[in-house]
Amino acid sequence: MRQQLIHRRLTLVLQLILAVGVVAAVWEQQWLAAVITSGIILVTLVPLFLSRRFSVFIPPEFVLLAITFVFASVFLGEVHGYYVRFWWWDLVLHTGSGFLLGIIGFLLVYILNETEDIDVSMQPGFIAFFAFLFAVGIGVFWEIFEFSMDSYFGMNMQKEMLGDPSGLTDTMWDLIVDAAGALIIAVLGYGYIKTANNESFLERWIDSFIKTNPQFFGRHR
Repeated sequence: MRQQLIHRRLTLVLQLILAVGVVAAVWEQQWLAAVITSGIILVTLVPLFLSRRFSVFIPPEFVLLAITFVFASVFLGEVHGYYVRFWWWDLVLHTGSGFLLGIIGFLLVYILNETEDIDVSMQPGFIAFFAFLFAVGIGVFWEIFEFSMDSYFGMNMQKEMLGDPSGLTDTMWDLIVDAAGALIIAVLGYGYIKTANNESFLERWIDSFIKTNPQFFGRHR
């Protein structure tokens, strides 16, 4: 309970920072930044909507991880130019996206495998492999989106690097760190299913999600 309280308070702090960012952007008449930051705030409220509308409880640690990623990638990265100011910012965020998407992919197929109403039975190796491919696949679609925005709207989402104005180097490193983050989650998820212990952070998070959403896991061990 203490950890959950800390997670909720940290989430609230990030939301307050975003709210201050909106006020500051409006004061300085930076309308695009105000709109983007307002959109980020709406995204941070999605877990609350899911909880009330679909009775899906998302553990505070999941919420904090997702909000931190959006805060760092969009608010700090795009609005405040951290992608340009710090060359490593993009790589760190793509590694984080591999973690986050890997967790989402793992939970999606794990829920299907553990739900009594759905007649499927998948091996731990397949579940881990699906989580890995899910994260990498979303990463590929994102790189296609960045390429399209740069090509048709003259943006610099691919972050041209010195000696490589095409953005290919940035794209390849993004995909490599996406895959690395996803692989770590896949390995941890596989270990969770095979050993059923609570040694890693992922295993504790999965158990937290399962315990707070028993309607999805009728035949959970």
